[in-house]
Amino acid sequence: MEIPAGSIVMFCGPSGCGKTTTLKMINRLIEPTSGRVLIDGEDVTDLDADKLRRRLGYVIQAGGLFPHMTVAKNIGLVPKMLGWDASRIRARVDELLELVSLDPATYRDRFPRELSGGQQQRVGVARALAADPPVLLMDEPFGAVDPITRQRLQDELIAIHSELKKTIVCVTHDFDEAVKLGDWIAIFREGGILAQYDSPERILAQPANSFVEDFMGAGAGLKQLSLSRLDDVELTDPVCVRAGTPAAEAVEAMWAAGEDYVVVVDDQGRPVDWLIASQLERLTTLPTEVNEDLPVVYNRASLNDALDSMLVTSTSSAIVVGQRRQMLGLVTVDTIMDVISGLNGRAHDTAAEAPLGQNEPEELEIPEDDGRTGRNTDEAIAAKQREDPTADTGDTGDGTVADETAGKTAGDTAAGEPGDRPAGAHRADEDRP
Repeated sequence: MEIPAGSIVMFCGPSGCGKTTTLKMINRLIEPTSGRVLIDGEDVTDLDADKLRRRLGYVIQAGGLFPHMTVAKNIGLVPKMLGWDASRIRARVDELLELVSLDPATYRDRFPRELSGGQQQRVGVARALAADPPVLLMDEPFGAVDPITRQRLQDELIAIHSELKKTIVCVTHDFDEAVKLGDWIAIFREGGILAQYDSPERILAQPANSFVEDFMGAGAGLKQLSLSRLDDVELTDPVCVRAGTPAAEAVEAMWAAGEDYVVVVDDQGRPVDWLIASQLERLTTLPTEVNEDLPVVYNRASLNDALDSMLVTSTSSAIVVGQRRQMLGLVTVDTIMDVISGLNGRAHDTAAEAPLGQNEPEELEIPEDDGRTGRNTDEAIAAKQREDPTADTGDTGDGTVADETAGKTAGDTAAGEPGDRPAGAHRADEDRP
């Protein structure tokens, strides 16, 4: 498996399939027993384990913050171990708190017990990014928060990635989350077998086998809404009025634009509230406090997120904001419907090639119960020969399949460097322990 630099790769699959084990072999929390793990061409087992881990960001499900340390000390821990001076650490802490949408003045000196679950996860992400690592490992980072907070954290991760372009490897059991976040998705099955490694578009349109199809679940068509980002669609310009403005001026601006609403924004252009005509009639000045129930989505969020926001708030539009929450425009139901009409052929129009080692067209289709024992290898070989009598099946004549490359490349997991496994040879090898 090759993980392209600067991409988000999601490890997805049922419980016990080896997602977290694979992730932990990258930073050597679990030592590989065979094969190799390479980062930018360097074998991780040749590196000092502690130095390796300081080069890799790591985020776990519950945040993993040290309870006796403040937010600032948690974030600055690795830079301090690397010998950074105090002023540089402080500047980095404030920079990262801003990046994860936490006000440094408010949160810098708080302890983890004084934070909500979502805030703790934001601090966990900031800590993982503190030393500016090239690779960020995430083990079900949003699994312990409520659905609304999870969606916001997912949106923020997408925005952070678009800004920093880190290589992110993320474990999840939620296929919808994998589709939303991933540039590539690796679907594992029991026994650590890689069932499919492909783009979200191709997995939804062309699942490799029945296991992948069953794991995706129903509603593949609706899931395709997660493939389109809001910054790829045309937005509508709303009627914006500054917070604290007299309500009469807002009404005048609203009628002049031929609309029945205004979006209230602060001095930095961030949305504060959304008011309709009947609400404006009861006000003298526009509110300055942020309405937490606003239908707000980030520009790197998916159309599926925008549709969810509209359904929850019973509106036909959602406010789209940038990484710093500045107003960018509105997305409407009509826009989403236009996009849906053009999604069907998207997977076939994708020009980018998938990473090495995935879904070779010549691979053997092993029957379901061969996943651990290899009992049906003979059946697979016979089926292959019926399709192509000249096919080289690797049959040794004693019921086994020869695999000359097993000791060299089988099971290799590379971040930034391809293996050299021949196409079509990996299924018989990967489908046995």
